Amino acid sequence: MRVRANLAPWYGVLGLIATSCALADGPPEPSAQSAAGAPQSPSAAASAPDDTATASEAAHVAPDPPQHQMGPMPYGEMAAMMQMDDTTQTGKVLFDQFEWRSTSEGNAAVWDAAGWYGGDDNKVWLRTEGERVAGATEGARADLLWDHTVARWWNVQAGVREDFGNGPPRTWAAVGVQGLAPYWFNTEATFYAGEQGRTAVRFKTECELLFTQRLILQPEGEANIYGKADPARQLGSGLSDLEIGLRLRYEIRRQFAPYVGVVWSRNFGGTADYVRQAGGDPSDVQFVAGLRAWF
Repeated sequence: MRVRANLAPWYGVLGLIATSCALADGPPEPSAQSAAGAPQSPSAAASAPDDTATASEAAHVAPDPPQHQMGPMPYGEMAAMMQMDDTTQTGKVLFDQFEWRSTSEGNAAVWDAAGWYGGDDNKVWLRTEGERVAGATEGARADLLWDHTVARWWNVQAGVREDFGNGPPRTWAAVGVQGLAPYWFNTEATFYAGEQGRTAVRFKTECELLFTQRLILQPEGEANIYGKADPARQLGSGLSDLEIGLRLRYEIRRQFAPYVGVVWSRNFGGTADYVRQAGGDPSDVQFVAGLRAWF
């Protein structure tokens, strides 16, 4: 009896092993519910092929490498084939301001225009601005400049400037920078050196505020500083004049936009004294109407 009692646990273990082997040899048939499409376990779902992934992989197979190597060819032929010519010379003419103003001296015609021609890195610029009051040209100038790109948004410029109207003409050597300052301000800063030790600095900046794709508000500011007085042209030393304008234009086409606006101008120092001696007012508010065009 004692031996049988000691062997009883082993009989239980052997029974469990035999039962396991019988289940492994003949798994039960699936029930009707399983055959009808009962939900599979997560492991079974993961092992099933993903038709969407397979189709995506087939659609993104890399093409075969080129079978024929492209030989050398002239730059012109390559540029024509790729439709990408980095050396193309282009140009533009912009009449930023071509307007009528109501000034304290009477009606005035004012222009501010620029044109350039060249490639990506080097261009030739021609800038001019001035006004005609009562049939006489006043405060007009023209700059002929070489323009070279030195950074993504900035160019350096060098050349000559000629002043005409309102006194004897003056010729200056010019050097400056032009580019896009933070917050999208188009900025020009130019230093001038002229005859008899004359020097001058000109600052100009403007930006565009879009109310719509066609209705645009354009603030602008310009200041001129002279190193010494020029009585023949009624210019004093130091800050000579400051002009701040606000123009609202409507672009009928991108190249053609009428506008209206208001301009405040102020003379300072010796220049203001010359204006007072001539019976004028050194400070003036002017209403403007004009046309902006480019081609």
